Amino acid sequence: SWEAGSQNGTDDMIAKFKARRGYDPVPWMPVLAGRVVDSSEASDRFLWDFRKTIADLIADEHYGQVQASLRERGMGHYGESHEGGRAFVADGMEVKKLDDIPMSAMWTQLFGQNAESYNYNADDRESASVAHIYGQNIAAAESMTASAAPWAWSPATLKPTADSEFLNGINRIVIHESAHQPLVGKAPGLTLGPFGQWFNRNETWAEQAGPWVKYLARCSYLLQQGRFGADLVYFYGEDSNLTAIFTDRAPDVPAGYGFDYINADGLIHELSAAGGRLTTRSGMSYRLLGLDPYSRHMSLPVLRAIYHLVEEGGVVAGPKPTDDPSLADDQAVFARLADRLFGDGTGAHDVGRGRVYAGRTPAEVFKAMGLAPDFDHTRPEGDTRILFVHRRLADGEIYFLDNRSGRDEAVDASFRVAGKVPELWRAETGAAEPVSYRIKDGLTTVPLHLEAWGAVFVVFRGDAKLDSLALPEASEALLGTLAGPWNLSFQPQRGAPASITLNELSSWSESTDAGVRYFAGTGTYAKTVAAPPEWFRKGAHQWIDLGDVKNMAEVVLNGKPLGIAWHAPYRLDLTGELREGPNELSIRVTNAWVNRLIGDEQPGATRYTFADVRPYSSDSKLLPSGLLGPVRILSVGPQ
Repeated sequence: SWEAGSQNGTDDMIAKFKARRGYDPVPWMPVLAGRVVDSSEASDRFLWDFRKTIADLIADEHYGQVQASLRERGMGHYGESHEGGRAFVADGMEVKKLDDIPMSAMWTQLFGQNAESYNYNADDRESASVAHIYGQNIAAAESMTASAAPWAWSPATLKPTADSEFLNGINRIVIHESAHQPLVGKAPGLTLGPFGQWFNRNETWAEQAGPWVKYLARCSYLLQQGRFGADLVYFYGEDSNLTAIFTDRAPDVPAGYGFDYINADGLIHELSAAGGRLTTRSGMSYRLLGLDPYSRHMSLPVLRAIYHLVEEGGVVAGPKPTDDPSLADDQAVFARLADRLFGDGTGAHDVGRGRVYAGRTPAEVFKAMGLAPDFDHTRPEGDTRILFVHRRLADGEIYFLDNRSGRDEAVDASFRVAGKVPELWRAETGAAEPVSYRIKDGLTTVPLHLEAWGAVFVVFRGDAKLDSLALPEASEALLGTLAGPWNLSFQPQRGAPASITLNELSSWSESTDAGVRYFAGTGTYAKTVAAPPEWFRKGAHQWIDLGDVKNMAEVVLNGKPLGIAWHAPYRLDLTGELREGPNELSIRVTNAWVNRLIGDEQPGATRYTFADVRPYSSDSKLLPSGLLGPVRILSVGPQ
């Protein structure tokens, strides 16, 4: 992780500069002290060349040397380069191409908000683009790092951040962090100061983490298959790195089209054009090269590369370059090439076998090309926002879809796929299920329901024998609501009584009993459920819906564990285990450490926790905890 600040020289800087830029920097050195040499324009160009030399040396003689030295010893490495807000005088793609596995970072957002995080999106997609363009395939990320709300996170609140990483092309999760816990019986234990995830054996929900880890693993595995599907390769310029350019905005990429970033090196050395497509040596293929407005300052080698791509049949969209930032380049040649490609900066220009859409956006050009979105969906009233990532297989297609809102969505999703049968694959369970579909005009439309912050894979495989398939819709009926009393027992040695009786469900944090109010750990709700014969409709399944849960729940019915519900909707299938007559139901609910840490700060309180930081005070806000309900038994089956 680059956290070294800015660098500005090396012992043989003058010789390195001469070799890379082709002229002697010595007469221009006063510019580094704020003096103007020759002219302000010429001085700015020297500064650009000087920074470019620093960037080249950081890439070649730091990252490149690390890679070479490790390979001599039969080792590979991950390289997390710069994140956002770092003083990094280099290009992120240029250095990450020298990592065996390029890596980025995605921090959690303010607790519970899941706000858009443009700079981390850029860092993630930068790493993924390097993996795609240079053929590494695996893109990793320091994942779900937090600096707020220590020990308050759960799989349900972490899932939107992890899913965001997958959407940006990340397919290997490196959780930040798991501090070593050498002390037995002292929890929550040691930390990396104020930073985490506090992902270790002392987490309250450590023993219930299996389904969450399997979800991450299944998503990662599917997103490592085949090749990334993209229509657009997006050049962001040469003046800064991605996380600085896109720190508070997204690139001008239309919804529904996959894209990779590309830098100067990729344009010059990796990209070629043929048959109306832009391809890399690794086998990636794109329909369009988009130029960000930030790329208007363009060096002559990059402009030449774009010219050759268009001559060979490539299609380019974006603003006309305005100037060449390098003192080493021929400005007259630059102006001539820019005019040849972009004309007066407007309209479409045919050059060789290709075309330049000057001053046009990728969205406008895709429309002109008649290229439908790779993924699209109906948008009911409101801020419906379902994002996707696409992997192409030799014999099919994989789409990962994610609902980026806190409400359920029912949409008709369309995919630029024809002749294949779609299936829904659930990463939570590993199960696949058939789905209705309609194939028309090169698109396959699938009706989908996604819960709040929900995600699903739509996998196309097998030849479709029918142009449409309409499966019977399932109906949902309420069989009964489980009211009190409940017997609630608590994990020992956490300050709570052994057990209490609840007539109705409420948050532990609202209890008048301090031991319950400040409890952290697992509480077990138990009751006998009498199931009448009418609950068992032929062909239907019986489900338990736990309502609201803080934060995870494991359901045990008649002594058999039925699974762990770790995000909304907190539902589990009871079919085959629920029987007519009396049933013994246990619901083991685990909350976070926070309330117990706050309880230990109360005046005169017995301390049940140990931690090397004390982030909460006696008046910190308690978190809702426990089984909040309502708990319902549902019948789900064909109408």
